[in-house]
Amino acid sequence: MLTPEQVQEVLTSTEADRIERTRSTTNTTKFREAICAFSNDMPGHGKPGYLLIGVEDDGSLSANVPITDDLQKQFAAYRDDGHILPQPMISVFKQPHPGGGEFLVVEVQPSEIPPVFYDGRVHIRVGPRRATASETEERRLSERRSVYFRTFDAAPSLGATLEDLDLDAFQNTYRREAVDAEVIRENGRGIEEQLAALRFYNPIKKCPTNAGVLMFGKDPLNFFSGAYVQFARFEGQNLEDGPPVEEKQFTGPLMVVLRELDMFMKSRFTQRPIKDTTLRERLIWDYPETAVREIVMNAVVHRDYQFNRPITIYFFNDRIEVQNAGGLYGLAQSQFPSLNDYRNPIIAEAMKPLGYVNRYGYGIRMAKRSMEDNGSPPIEFTPAQQHFLALLRKHPLR
Repeated sequence: MLTPEQVQEVLTSTEADRIERTRSTTNTTKFREAICAFSNDMPGHGKPGYLLIGVEDDGSLSANVPITDDLQKQFAAYRDDGHILPQPMISVFKQPHPGGGEFLVVEVQPSEIPPVFYDGRVHIRVGPRRATASETEERRLSERRSVYFRTFDAAPSLGATLEDLDLDAFQNTYRREAVDAEVIRENGRGIEEQLAALRFYNPIKKCPTNAGVLMFGKDPLNFFSGAYVQFARFEGQNLEDGPPVEEKQFTGPLMVVLRELDMFMKSRFTQRPIKDTTLRERLIWDYPETAVREIVMNAVVHRDYQFNRPITIYFFNDRIEVQNAGGLYGLAQSQFPSLNDYRNPIIAEAMKPLGYVNRYGYGIRMAKRSMEDNGSPPIEFTPAQQHFLALLRKHPLR
């Protein structure tokens, strides 16, 4: 609820880049764009933006715009329906109008991790109107984000608490592998400090980081709806050839997903001997286990967890396709595969003591070398703006 002074301000203020008034209740695209633009706070006010429903441009109440509970729920749903990413911080409430009646207020807080996207586009306020951000404007928003948190996995997972984490898994499994035993014995710090030391907890916001929720969350899907891995095996060579003959979904904290995925993938591949010389044979794989493992682990490390779609691993008769949300990141955009860059460095670091990463930046090289040593065709990479696809073809003699 706004104070009388705040009501007067939002109804009459000429600060057009923080306030939008509308009589419409059905233009969902317009509403989401406005929420996205206020979240980005391009002018850098550091103050909330207001979308006022049922109010004319002059601040008077619109006629015949009933502010119902269903309308309030409609706007509240824009917070987590997956169209606006990262998730916006909004409050939705009815507000009495000084002249009688009521209107709906959508209060949007500036995001601490811009840029914020609506269906893949960054919207900003340019005075009284909305616009799509230019490349330069997007860069400015990204630089502002880095002032707070260098990467997404380092950002606080607002809304999460210690109750959402499996602290036993952190203390009894991960910490044992990541921290020297003597340090653990001498450790007199509380659990928040222990988590914060490994960047799984933000002591300023007093909540887990995104990395903490993804690694140890009791149910990460409550916060990141695409944080799972979908496996499917098909008899043909295309999705259109028929439904999958085998399916499996890997969900839960990454500590569990990585272990289950690693064990599951080891049972997928076979070897057979081929004649190398007159007196010598060698074994070849249909797919080298090392190559597939490195590509899958690479997808887990580098995917963009702000997208709602999962990592997919599709086995066809002649190939394996591994796809993850999020294109190439940082320096890798111009220098892949010779140079790597980490979208989620905390997650990458967490995978190292667990044994899922051997050397940073070498996963793709190891996968390529493994395919080459096996006599398999080279891995085919298809990077795009919002996804990354790796295709491994079956050995021609298998």
